[in-house]
Amino acid sequence: MKAERDDVRMSDAIPDEELMLRVRNDEIEALGTLFDRHHVALFNFFYRLTGDASGSEDLVQDVFYRVLKYRSTYKPGSSFRTWMYQVARNTRSDRYRKQRGEVELEAAPASAVLPVDQVENEQQVARLKYALMKLSEEKRELLVLTRFQGLKYEEVARLLQCEVGAIKVRVHRALQELKEHFHRRDPQRSQENLEG
Repeated sequence: MKAERDDVRMSDAIPDEELMLRVRNDEIEALGTLFDRHHVALFNFFYRLTGDASGSEDLVQDVFYRVLKYRSTYKPGSSFRTWMYQVARNTRSDRYRKQRGEVELEAAPASAVLPVDQVENEQQVARLKYALMKLSEEKRELLVLTRFQGLKYEEVARLLQCEVGAIKVRVHRALQELKEHFHRRDPQRSQENLEG
């Protein structure tokens, strides 16, 4: 039992890049530690882009399958996280290549009775999701990577193969557009109010 705890602590101390090199050298069990560290962040990445929880879970599985399948393409000395997000972007792109347009977000049950503060908070979150889904796929992905996934501008620049300055400008523009959509009323609600 103590040996198992020591193994877990030791694997926690090993950097992602070293674990990926082990996976690359066919020490496949190291992939489990990488999965444990990153599956939640990847799920959040996909969910914030698509609004589809079940599809996001599938995409996470596909990413780790591809990490294993294409392990030989990982370059020693490069950031594992940046490489993983590139694999994630490719996986999503392949999956949704033919599917364009808005994805329906999962909604909370309408029958739930919630305290006023919680209702207002959930309304704000719903408005933010709505505004995020109104952005182009490129802008939404950029904001999800920088604001929700916590990637630094330098990492995103490497991922998107452009200059850091360009990323800063794109993020600024995407945030401005997000703000406009957030403060704009939901057109469907406005129509319902006119009809009601």
